[in-house]
Amino acid sequence: MYPSANDLIPMLIMLCRCTGNRINEIYNGKFNIEQKSDMTPVTCADIAAHCAIVSGLEMITPEIPVLSEEADNTSFEERQQWQRYWLIDPVDGTREFINRTGEFTINIALIENNEPVLGVIYAPVIEVCYYASRDNGAFKLVTGHDAQPLRVRCSDHQKLVVTAGRSGTTPEFEHYIRHFFEPQVITIGSSLKSCLIAAGEADIYPRFGPTSEWDTAAAQCILEEAGGMITDINLQPLRYNTKESLLNPDFLAFGDVSHDWSGYLQSKQL
Repeated sequence: MYPSANDLIPMLIMLCRCTGNRINEIYNGKFNIEQKSDMTPVTCADIAAHCAIVSGLEMITPEIPVLSEEADNTSFEERQQWQRYWLIDPVDGTREFINRTGEFTINIALIENNEPVLGVIYAPVIEVCYYASRDNGAFKLVTGHDAQPLRVRCSDHQKLVVTAGRSGTTPEFEHYIRHFFEPQVITIGSSLKSCLIAAGEADIYPRFGPTSEWDTAAAQCILEEAGGMITDINLQPLRYNTKESLLNPDFLAFGDVSHDWSGYLQSKQL
């Protein structure tokens, strides 16, 4: 019998920790930096993590195909037949890895019928894991401690906390938040931006610019189970493997679903 998504989580956490140990070995030594065809950086840590995760998933669920950032050449004709598949980013935040900020993660999501039903995000340097599966809640697990449930917070719109990437914000981002009242902007790498929202430590992450499906899938499941959402600018939840391109649309990741975050969207237009 196929194990439930929730039953898979302990095995995935162990896989992430083992993979994270290998990533940390590379992180703490010397490594070469290359460029992929899309001009984004890649290191041997990305490749080593990809191989370790794919190998582990093939042992855990040999019947489920895997789509990885480091092996994304499966044709849409083939993958559109998949009702269930793993979607992974072996090192989310390669630039943060290169810059040695420690703010990079391993992202593993299980997609069923174009929706993320399981998500595990592990930050190897700080040994923190965020995880969730549909209808089972979201949790934060710090190595050596018990797991703690995650819940988004009700936003105080006089004290909004916004997360943004370390590589800089876009004009669209600045226009979007300019109607916030003195927002606090936290810059942090990788999918940790969405994890802070799930943990009730931030309110919104508006993203205007290119990302790929493996950047958001695990975080979306975690954030949804914590009470928040990741949506496109029309406030429709992101969906996966619905088109040939694996690029996401512009999106909003937010906690307080009672607030109309779309009310600020017109202000982002230049």
